[in-house]
Amino acid sequence: MSIKGKAYIMGAFEHPTRLAKDKSVAQLHAECALGALQDAGLTKDDVDGYFCAGDAPGMGPVGMSDYMNLKLRHLDSTEMGGCSYIAHVAHAAEAIAAGKCSVALITLAGRPRSEGHSGAVPRMRGADAPDTQWEFPTGVATVNAYAMCAARHMHEYGTTAEQLAWIKVAASHHAQHNPHAMLRDVVTVEQVVGSPLIATPLHRLDCCVVSDGGGALIVTSPEVAKQLKRPKVKVLGAGESFKGQMGGQVDLTYSAGRRSGPIAFAEAGVTPGDIKYASIYDSFTITVLMQIEDLGFCEKGQGGKFVADGNLISGVGKLPFNTDGGGLCNNHPANRGGITKVIEAVRQLRGEAHPAVQVKNCDVALAHGTGGLLGSRHAAATLIMERE
Repeated sequence: MSIKGKAYIMGAFEHPTRLAKDKSVAQLHAECALGALQDAGLTKDDVDGYFCAGDAPGMGPVGMSDYMNLKLRHLDSTEMGGCSYIAHVAHAAEAIAAGKCSVALITLAGRPRSEGHSGAVPRMRGADAPDTQWEFPTGVATVNAYAMCAARHMHEYGTTAEQLAWIKVAASHHAQHNPHAMLRDVVTVEQVVGSPLIATPLHRLDCCVVSDGGGALIVTSPEVAKQLKRPKVKVLGAGESFKGQMGGQVDLTYSAGRRSGPIAFAEAGVTPGDIKYASIYDSFTITVLMQIEDLGFCEKGQGGKFVADGNLISGVGKLPFNTDGGGLCNNHPANRGGITKVIEAVRQLRGEAHPAVQVKNCDVALAHGTGGLLGSRHAAATLIMERE
């Protein structure tokens, strides 16, 4: 089923907190939901579809629907890690097109900063995955799983630490205009490569921030969208995919975005050259570099040169990205930043981004992310949107 033109993103909200010691995860979900509903001009009684992932307490949508006293006829708890919420927009559009709901609420929230979680500490992830028992004893942590990809990319293509640093530099140029961003100082390439090594070859400033917070989106049918007094953001196309260990034939130089991207572009009927703004999941600088290549914005192995030419900086480059500062500088709530990628893309398409980073004539945007470990098994989701 094609979802092109079948649904609209009519509400978007990013929680302003970055440290929520006085709030529960459920409360953050509810506050994000309220913010997105108010942004759309709707109430919770209008919601008849609810989408959330593993960050939601109490059996996901079951517990949170009860907490928020929602009256629903469609629920979805698709779990794909950090890209779940990008996939949820597509799933909401599918449900709307199938007549299962007309106003879909998507929420994310978490408190990893308050709870002291860090991607530099080994954690048992996916304990029931068949091969986790072999990975966990080696002390695998999020950062060193991504560092393996960075090291391999450098070996295969000559990518340098200085080139990766340009991604952080671009994010910092945007974050300086975001009053909620955790890191607002503009940094230089020298400062990035001069920051402490966390997992060779990734430095501390190659890593995303750890924050509390969350976000929410409202996806509606075309009929509901017509009744609302907000700019309409049309869902054009979406793609999902997965990449694992491939029976031992491991290739660390590409991500599942190599598959999800073409699916989304084909459904939307556009090409990478049509994208005016891109929200790219940025858990680490290498995550951005590989996804830019895999989505077709440049040739494989040319990502380092592409970002070092300043192409990610709004007003300067060919592909403005993460104009809120992204996970590298703004926030990374629940250790799952996918929903923030859609939120900033919506702001850009509405013309509501900060004036200093608003992309001129932004009519087509992309949000893309991964979930899981880039150096191991992970999912990818790509979403293409259009201003109507």
